Formats: sequence, C-alpha cells, structure tokens
Amino acid sequence: MNIQELVIGEVKKAVKKNIDDGIFPQADIPEIKLEVPPQKEYGDFATNFAMQSARVFHMAPKRIAEELIKQIGPEYLAKTEIAGPGFINFYLKPDIIYKELADIIEKKDKYGDLSDNGIKIQVEYVSANPTGPLHVGHGRGAAFGSALVNLLRAAGYQVESEYYINDAGNQIDNLAASVNARYLELLGKASELPENGYHGHDIIETAQRIIDKSGSEYLALPDIERIILFKEVALKEKLEVLKEDLDSFNVHFDVWFSERTLHPEAVKSACNVLLKNKAMYEKDGAKWLRSTDYGDDKDRVVIRDNGVPTYLAADIAYHKDKYERGFDRLINIWGADHHGYVCRVKAAMDALGFDSSKLEVLLLQMVSLYRNGELVKMSKRTGQSVTLAELIEEVGTDAARYFFIMRSLDSQLDFDLDLAKSESNENPVYYIQYAYARICSIFRQTAEAGIVQENNVRLDLLTDETETALIKKIMAYPDEIQLAARDYAPHRIANFLHDFAADFHSFYNKCRIIGVDAPLAQSRLALCGAAKNIIHHALDILGVSSPEKM
Repeated sequence: MNIQELVIGEVKKAVKKNIDDGIFPQADIPEIKLEVPPQKEYGDFATNFAMQSARVFHMAPKRIAEELIKQIGPEYLAKTEIAGPGFINFYLKPDIIYKELADIIEKKDKYGDLSDNGIKIQVEYVSANPTGPLHVGHGRGAAFGSALVNLLRAAGYQVESEYYINDAGNQIDNLAASVNARYLELLGKASELPENGYHGHDIIETAQRIIDKSGSEYLALPDIERIILFKEVALKEKLEVLKEDLDSFNVHFDVWFSERTLHPEAVKSACNVLLKNKAMYEKDGAKWLRSTDYGDDKDRVVIRDNGVPTYLAADIAYHKDKYERGFDRLINIWGADHHGYVCRVKAAMDALGFDSSKLEVLLLQMVSLYRNGELVKMSKRTGQSVTLAELIEEVGTDAARYFFIMRSLDSQLDFDLDLAKSESNENPVYYIQYAYARICSIFRQTAEAGIVQENNVRLDLLTDETETALIKKIMAYPDEIQLAARDYAPHRIANFLHDFAADFHSFYNKCRIIGVDAPLAQSRLALCGAAKNIIHHALDILGVSSPEKM
C-alpha cells in the first residue's frame, strides 16, 4: 500500500469515526481524492473532501475539515492543516519519504504493477471493415485501445483484447465485386464498379496482383464463381495488410473473432431467445426488437422481411457470445458516429437476460491532421483519406501513438504533424524520451568515471527541492495508474509522464552526480534508477519506445 492510499485510509477512518460519534449524519460518502499541491508550502498532499461532502453532511466545509483533522494523526504525518475554505493539507515526515523510496527502488521495474484484482475484462477495439487500409481515425482507436489494455493490466485486471472481423455481409460482397470490376478493367474488358463499391487505389492493386499471379485464367469462370473466389482472395489480403499495419503500430490482439462464425446458428439462437422472452415480434414479414421497452427511440429490425439478418442481428449474437465467455466487464471502443447504436445493443442484452451495465461503450471522437497550420484532408499519394501507414511513415510510431493518446478520447483531436516530427522540447514525446536517454547517459558516464553503484545508500541525503519533488512524483505513480485505469483514461499517464519528465529535467539541471561526495552521488544514482523505471513503465503502457540514446 502506498502513502496516498494510507492517507486516504486515514481520512476514511476519520469520517467513519465522526459518523459513529453522531457528529456527521449517516450518508453515502463521496470519493476521497488526493492531489499533489502545486506549491510546496501547501504540503505533500491535499484533499478537497470537506467541500465535496458539504451537501451530503449538511455542514460547512471548514467545520467538516476541523472535525476530520481531530481524528487524523498517524506517525508518518508531520502535521495536518486546513487551508482556504476547507482544503486539508498533509505534510509527511521526511523519513517516510525516504523509506518509501527505498521500497520503490527494491521493486525495480515492477513498481507500477498493481496486485491482481481478479476482475476479467474484454476490450474490443478497431474492428474496422477489412475492405481497405486503416486510416488515421482507426489509428486513434488502435493507440487508445492498446494503451487501455496495457493500463488495465498494469492496474491488476485480467484483460483480453479482441478484434471483431466484419467478414460477412454486404461490405464484403461489395469488396469482391469491386475487385472483379477492376480485374476486368485491367484486362481490357467492359466493367462497372458496383454502386456501393470501393474506389481506393488498393482495390486496383489487389486486382493487379491477381493478374500478376494467374493472368487472365479467371475470365473463363462464370461471374458468380469468379466473385466468390475474389472475395476470399481480397479478404485474406486485406486482413494481412491490416495486421501488418497494426503490428507496426505496436497493436496486438489476443483474439481475432470472425463474424462468419455467427451465421446462421448463433444469430438464429439469439433470435430464438428474444422471441421466447417476448422481446422480439413479427411485423410486415420482418422480426423486430422491442428496443423501445429499454429506452430506444424506436424498435429495430433484426431480421428483414426477406429473411436476411441485419447488422444488428450479428451484433446481438456477437455480444451474446461475449457475455457467455464469462467476463466481468465488456468494453467496446467505437467511433462517435455509432453513438445511436449503443442503446439498441444494450437493449438487446437486457432482453436476452444479461446485465447491460457490464457493457461499456467508449466513443472515439474525430482526428484532424494539420501541416504548416493548414488542415490536411487528403493523402498526397492517393487523393483519399490519409492512411495509418502514411502517418507512421511521416511521424513515426512513437509520436503517432503519443499524440493520439495524450488527449481524452471524448475530445476532438487536432494532430500537428510538424510538432510530432520536431526534435525539440515542444514535442512532448521527444521531451519524455530525452529524459529517459539522459538517465541512460548518466549511467554510462558514471561507469566511465569508475563510479560503481552500491546497494545500501543514504537516501536521506536527497534534500534538494528538485530531488524531493521527483521522489514525490515517483510515489504518486501507482495512484495515477489506479485512477487512470478506473476512468479508462490512458491520457492521464501521458500527461503524468510529461510532468514527470519536467521534474527530472529540473533535477538534472541542478543536481550533479560526477564531482560530488561519493555518498551523495550514490543517492542520486539510485534516484535516477527509480526515475528510469517509471519512465520505461509508463512508456510501455502507452506503447512508446524508450530509446537509450537520442
């Protein structure tokens, strides 16, 4: 248990004692949060709990704070003070800081990994139709989703990541028909793209590869047979390219789930349950979900009047399968344009007898690319949407991932291509990686100077304000992991890491290692080692590399 948790525990005990003594009324206690004050004179930690609970306890914040600090006085606190309208500031004894740092150093690169909490979570993300290359919007979802998986695992959750392959339905039929049209066109035959076909240059490339491999031999096949053949060829190729793009973006899935496996049996089984539960009815030859019974604005068609399932039918069967796999929580990351779809899927889960609150849908807002201050709408290469592969080629995986993650998922993102490529302190990912490279450089230089790291060092020699600020930031890391995981907010780790790099650079600029007394040099080396582990651990969560030289 870290210091923050201990302090929060003390506040909880004080609240309970005041309730038991009748000073505070019985009530649902708001969440107790700690923050690190921006100025040293306001203590090591502070809480605004007294102000947050004023309405609950029907008391003035200052009175609540006064009653709380009467009950708070553990041995690791030097003092507790009330500030302003009701803030409670906590001042740690110096020795507890050094004891905590010693424990952190002992944990090495495992510091930041929280205990297994036994909660099983599935995270499904990207799940783009395999009909063309991934674009930058998919890239944001891929970066966020993979970082969320890493974050939840660090926070002690048992996480399985999944990609849902939309390999059935009209979009795949249109893909095959589009490849067929381009195939015929390249061989000089009359052809026309289907109305809802795909016009990307990648379709022409797929058709050309078929010709390069097999020439015109497929012209002899009837159209239907040729299109069926091209469907499998194109789907396999698109999936391979998609997996290569994701792999180069440090995105890896535990499960690739094929929509085809749902048709027809899983869809039929889900519909039978809905019919049995009277949650589905027939009208005008179609089968409808009574989604209005669960808060939707209208009922939805599940099976069309021609007997063909809608996309919703497959999604119902798919989510039924997810629930039956025994996860405690299901997280879907969808584009913001799917916001209206959330209610109907949740309605179907409730209608099937599942708890729809276990399904959480996170909506991904749009990405806008800017170069030289101007909006980039199209790829220079193809005249179409900028692909993820093109973005990686221009700014690199590390910058692309960090820039996608550093903003909250529910905010629109303006991606500055020039900033992402710059090697300056204004580029946040460069600034962070430079801090890591600096630490690696320190260890190389001290080794060359004959300074050998020792195990037992005097951590209480770390008294400079930049040293204590860095120690406190290190101490705050597990709490940041916990809170970021709770809120599904990997951007908190990105922001924490940027602040942490700033604290390290301040320490580096003020505190020498070579040329100072040996005990102090050893203490500062130990602090550098702990800082190095923090940066590496957090960059791993973000899926960003930790370069030893820059």
